[in-house]
Amino acid sequence: MATLAVDKERLAISRLYARFGFGPRPGEFAESLSRGLQSTQQSFLVKPDLALIQSQLKVPDVEDIGPRPPAGSTASNEYSTRLRNQNRELALWWLDQMATTDFMLNEKMAWFWHGHWATSIDKVKFALPMYDQNQRLRTHALGNFATMSQEMFLDGALQIWLDGQDNTAKAPNENLAREFMELFTLGVGRYTEEDVKALSRIFTGYVVARTSGALTFAPRRHDSSPVTLLGSTRSFRAAEAVEYLVDRQDCAKFISERIWYRFFSESKPLPQSFAGQGFEDRNIDELVSTFINSPYLSEADLPMVKSPVEWCIAICRAFGLVPSQFSNPQTLLNHLSKMAQVPFLPPSVGGWPAGGAWLTSASAQFRLNFSQYLIKSIDLAQLREVPRADRINYLKDLLGIYQLSPRTEDALRAVVDEPARLILLLVNSPEYVVGA
Repeated sequence: MATLAVDKERLAISRLYARFGFGPRPGEFAESLSRGLQSTQQSFLVKPDLALIQSQLKVPDVEDIGPRPPAGSTASNEYSTRLRNQNRELALWWLDQMATTDFMLNEKMAWFWHGHWATSIDKVKFALPMYDQNQRLRTHALGNFATMSQEMFLDGALQIWLDGQDNTAKAPNENLAREFMELFTLGVGRYTEEDVKALSRIFTGYVVARTSGALTFAPRRHDSSPVTLLGSTRSFRAAEAVEYLVDRQDCAKFISERIWYRFFSESKPLPQSFAGQGFEDRNIDELVSTFINSPYLSEADLPMVKSPVEWCIAICRAFGLVPSQFSNPQTLLNHLSKMAQVPFLPPSVGGWPAGGAWLTSASAQFRLNFSQYLIKSIDLAQLREVPRADRINYLKDLLGIYQLSPRTEDALRAVVDEPARLILLLVNSPEYVVGA
């Protein structure tokens, strides 16, 4: 039996791939076990060259398609088809990036920030503003949170999503101001209703071109009068207010809490020692490094449920599947839709749920059906070549699984001669769906 130290190292490496990446590609997990935890941590934390990331990104077929033609016309029907195709292309494009990227941590953080600055194409409607937002998230995923916050305030898709274009001096709209404090920078209970009203006045005056997401400032729509925001009274510009919020200690604590909640535990509170540690300069990579190098990476009893996208992409990476190359990629999106998680379609400004929300009896059936669909595209020849006695351990390493319970091991041994069923049971096992 392996020693406790080796078990802890395997647990930590398994969590690195599942939580700070989208799962290992063939051979990566076994190689990391051979190299050791410290080397694997260092490889995760190598800050990528953003120019290199962009050079490897396929450019999706999205563009500004202009205003809709008159309803009922042939041109209007063609417009609707083009819009649907662009939105579909965009979702598949991002799933492809997750499944094939060499920059797992950066892409995983872009996915995290998508849930944090949650914006849905269901309201935005147009693919180009959502694509531009996605590029912002990827660019700043491991950058500086202060810079990211300034960029996100000026993001056309976010402004549309939270009615920023309807926020004028004569009729202030509080949606963007409220969520900017509650969900993006400070957290619940760290501001007052008067602060919301003040910030909404500061944020007045912006106009968005819906089809492109281009943002412009209209001075006549802006309220420049002094306000009192979190104890400071003056005439703020929007950029000054964003800087003021991000500089607060509450912001450092809140972002630390969000990282902990999404990467370590949905139920246990953030350890006090992590409240803002490594985030003094608002450098995201330093904060993430603090968490990755922490002892909690190998601490027992910190399970995390894979969300549907994370579960799907982990399988794709392990078996070399590319979402857009499926015979009918729309079917893949339909499966994700049934499981209630499609990129660019968060259900609310709070993003997607976590934990038990993905473990209902209905989601289990959807996951089973989805995995049957995915397995049809897996080349089983390589697994058949593995000696039957080694197949379970081979798949454990291929998928980056920490360990299996005796009950799961017994169920897998009963189907070890049936590769498709073996994979089916393993990717639906508690140990894979809910990481240790």
